Amino acid sequence: MQHALGYFAAIFIGLSLGIMGGGGSILTVPVLVYLMGVSPVLSTAYSLFVVGSTSVVGASGYFRKGLVSLKTAVVFLLPSLLAVFAVRKLLMPAIPHELFTVGSIVFTKDLLVLVAFAVLMIGAAVSMIRSQQAEEVLDEELPQRQAFNYPLILGIGLGVGTLTGFVGAGGGFLIIPALVLGARLPMKLAVGTSLVIIALNSLIGFTGDLSAGTPIAWTFLLGFLAFALVGIVLGTYLARFIPGAKLKPAFGWFTLVMGTFILLRELVLAP
Repeated sequence: MQHALGYFAAIFIGLSLGIMGGGGSILTVPVLVYLMGVSPVLSTAYSLFVVGSTSVVGASGYFRKGLVSLKTAVVFLLPSLLAVFAVRKLLMPAIPHELFTVGSIVFTKDLLVLVAFAVLMIGAAVSMIRSQQAEEVLDEELPQRQAFNYPLILGIGLGVGTLTGFVGAGGGFLIIPALVLGARLPMKLAVGTSLVIIALNSLIGFTGDLSAGTPIAWTFLLGFLAFALVGIVLGTYLARFIPGAKLKPAFGWFTLVMGTFILLRELVLAP
């Protein structure tokens, strides 16, 4: 029954990506951990593959419409790809299983990943809840901003690559404001460019896992991906009729509840 719910959730993840252009991937790790029974660290590897593959599908639609800034993507990806590959190839395998103890809680590698992911979910949730107002402000401020800010784009790229590598999420809620503020991209162009960055970041990160010898259950992973792809194709079609901006705040509140639940479950309610 749990696995059936997990595959249904995979469709929902793709659906939200198709309608909103992002956000849904933040649920991939919790679904894999709590519904599919995959370990947290392995879930981050699987998430990179699922998020990267679904983002390729989403980005292709924006690319066909001319809503991708290749110059910005290249500048952003230079530090980001190096960071995400290094984290997956070198840092993650080097982290010991047990790290430290706080009271009665033993912080293991798996627990650290889940706590970091829950914090990321809460940050993403706040971003989605405030998304409509923030997008209007960013677009209004666009003409007054300075030219292409290379240091900002490179710095955010490095940070997002590190974050993506550690928790297995795309980080679109960080990338889009960086592209609007640092590269002066209109919002729609920023969304399309963000999907390209997320796709390449995630897939390159996954190759870091492969080169580090991470065991991959390909039959399970490809099956999960298939359901997510069904969702993103359906979501892309429904996006013509459903404004994604209207759904983001509601999805943000759901993500906030999920992130808070993970923190409480792992830090307060844990046996």
